Amino acid sequence: MQSDHTIVITTTDNEKEAEFLARSLLEARLAACVQIVPVRSLYRWEGRIEEAAEWRLEIKTRADLYPRIEALLKAQHSYDTPEILRIPVAGGSVEYRAWIDASTGE
Repeated sequence: MQSDHTIVITTTDNEKEAEFLARSLLEARLAACVQIVPVRSLYRWEGRIEEAAEWRLEIKTRADLYPRIEALLKAQHSYDTPEILRIPVAGGSVEYRAWIDASTGE
């Protein structure tokens, strides 16, 4: 079963960029809501284990908008290889999903 809604996750290394990306997505009506959460990340990069303070963006949106979201994030993100993950929403309240629909798109 294909989901009509999705959550897209990305991270950045500073709060200012996180807010810039969130506002860009909201102004373009590509997201209904973007939550910004501070996180501590440990990851493998160029053969080493790294650690960093980052800001995670949880982007609530419609599944059909994902290609445009990915393109915006790739164009505006400061990372060479930004985390961009799409997580299908398997369920949720009818009212919340309707709000996502009304808040996104043309």
